[in-house]
Amino acid sequence: MIGLLVEHGGGAPVRRPILTLTPRIFANHGWLHEVLQLPHRPQQAAFAAAAAHAFDSDTPLLCEAGTGVGKSLAYLIPGIIHAMDTARQLVVATYTIPLQEQIQSSDLVKCRQLFERVPELHRYAAFKTALLVGKANYLCSTRLARALSQRAELLESTQQDELRLVSEWARSTQTGLRQEIPARISPEVWEWVNADSSLCGPRNCNPATCPYQRARARIASANVIIVNHALLLSLINAGAAPAGKDTRGILYADDFAVLDEAHRLPDVATDHFGSRVTTRALEKQLKMLWNPKSGRGLLASFRKKTDSDLVVNAILAGEFFFNDIRARFLENAHLWRQREPNWIDPTLNEPLCLLISRLNELAKREADLGRKDEIEDARRRLDSLNSALNDAISLGEAPDFVYWVERSGVRGQNISVNKAPLDVSAELRTHLFQRKTSVVLTSATLAAGNSMERFQEQTGALNAAALIEKSPFDYRRNMEIFIATDAPAPDRENGGALATDWLTKIAATCVERVPSGGTLILCTSHGDVRRLNAVLTEHFSGTRCILAQIDGANRARLVQDFRENGTAVLIGTDSFWTGVDVPGPALSQIIMTRLPFENPSHPIAEARTEWLAGKGKNPFAEMSLPAALIKFRQGIGRLIRKTDDRGRLVILDSRVLTKTYGRHFAAALPHTAFTRFSGDTLAVLPLVYR
Repeated sequence: MIGLLVEHGGGAPVRRPILTLTPRIFANHGWLHEVLQLPHRPQQAAFAAAAAHAFDSDTPLLCEAGTGVGKSLAYLIPGIIHAMDTARQLVVATYTIPLQEQIQSSDLVKCRQLFERVPELHRYAAFKTALLVGKANYLCSTRLARALSQRAELLESTQQDELRLVSEWARSTQTGLRQEIPARISPEVWEWVNADSSLCGPRNCNPATCPYQRARARIASANVIIVNHALLLSLINAGAAPAGKDTRGILYADDFAVLDEAHRLPDVATDHFGSRVTTRALEKQLKMLWNPKSGRGLLASFRKKTDSDLVVNAILAGEFFFNDIRARFLENAHLWRQREPNWIDPTLNEPLCLLISRLNELAKREADLGRKDEIEDARRRLDSLNSALNDAISLGEAPDFVYWVERSGVRGQNISVNKAPLDVSAELRTHLFQRKTSVVLTSATLAAGNSMERFQEQTGALNAAALIEKSPFDYRRNMEIFIATDAPAPDRENGGALATDWLTKIAATCVERVPSGGTLILCTSHGDVRRLNAVLTEHFSGTRCILAQIDGANRARLVQDFRENGTAVLIGTDSFWTGVDVPGPALSQIIMTRLPFENPSHPIAEARTEWLAGKGKNPFAEMSLPAALIKFRQGIGRLIRKTDDRGRLVILDSRVLTKTYGRHFAAALPHTAFTRFSGDTLAVLPLVYR
């Protein structure tokens, strides 16, 4: 294969270390098996070999690796070897924090143990790792010092007390990360001390005193950099790629990358290659300049009423503009797609332009370089928000983008103006697959059937090699599957919810059949979550812990409580179909209330349906069905997390059996030995076998 051999001097070609060592590590009775006592998995060995070749030849690879394959080690071990042998950096991006934590606290530890214990690998044991998080998460010592010196102008008295706490913490912190502050610090205070500013740079800060610059130094010397998808694409969208036509690399010169949980990549790219302007974001930026209530802000030191008046006018114009959007479009709906240009008067444009122009004048005149940087940052942010609003009002990039307005928050007070691309493949192809470096995309669910073609089209990876490695788990032995035959059809007049009485009766009975384990109920609507929570809480009346994704409940906390309780019921929607990792009896049963089709009325789904239909394609077959199948398989994947796990999958949607497209969902099941049941034959469900 291309890239397997390299000329060495004038003699015979020799094999590169990554290509000779990887088979010895992952072979049956190889080093991974013999030294770390990890089971040999042929699927893992095949993935590792493919990843090693992709890294060595700077080519892309897509790999679907089923649950239990051990994909993290399959790409980390050859990736570290290649990074150290070539003095190049490996960037590993994940979608969820749990996987990021697993890589840091478990998988990289195993890599180091392997390298330390095998003499032939000892030179790789000193690999360095670093976690890359956004600048706004770090403290900047220079900004902290300026905030302290200007605290009377910037902050109210209670906030000044918080600033003193930050200053005390700064003397001892090793990381400078916000989440490690022992006291609660308000966002307003943190905005004045975090590193997301032009002020935090080599001109003003150095690693000896500034936590962010220290973090940058760690990243520069790391062999493995761990990041999340959102930050990776934000940095790419902001132009972080190495400059130069012939410079290879995605984030750093000469790097190569792995994107795990890559099934989420198209959705993340849709978010990050679009725009979103919210009431809160605009208000925050304006009140950092001048807060009419407190009389404080960046412009306070200039003591000019004309400056503060410009900010007040912009604040009032913003309130009028977003209230106008609410009154026209969002009184009876939480979102509204905009189809015609100039759908609202640009009443905010002139006040913002006047303020932006004034900030530009102040920055040019400012002698204090630190204050100049802060003013310039404020100007750039306001200019970006204003440009995004003007583009949205004119529908400037339609029909390639879809535009809509939306209200969110507990009381629906946060209004947003949104823009999203209909097709992200060209952007991803440019930023990932045309950078002359290797990119490996992997997940337990990438393929539709046995084909990667749809995912390749979505991501622009048309020329990438594709590999599918099935899970090594014995699903026929370890997973019971039950499918309801009499589930009521979706009730369109009730937000798509299933008939409440039938759903709650079946769910309660299924939970009762798991006396010593936990149940995860996966819903497709928040309405079902609320109804199930209310009925099951009353039904079990304190005998079973019911946890539900309602009232802004923290997802990570819910999963942690579910894991620790052992016999709880966790009810969730959307994000709970993926990324929940609870091995053992604490998750003994999964109940799927409906097949996970996306809401077809959301502006993005609606616009993409029109876009595909305009190309003569079938939107259901091309978009809705494949997306639902990926989510369906992700949901199933929550149940069996390790070799000795056993459990039950209950599907409360008869369309698997009655609809033509149901055969695709049946084919996606881990095995075909499923049992049909109805509400009248619930006795067919035995006690779950743990």
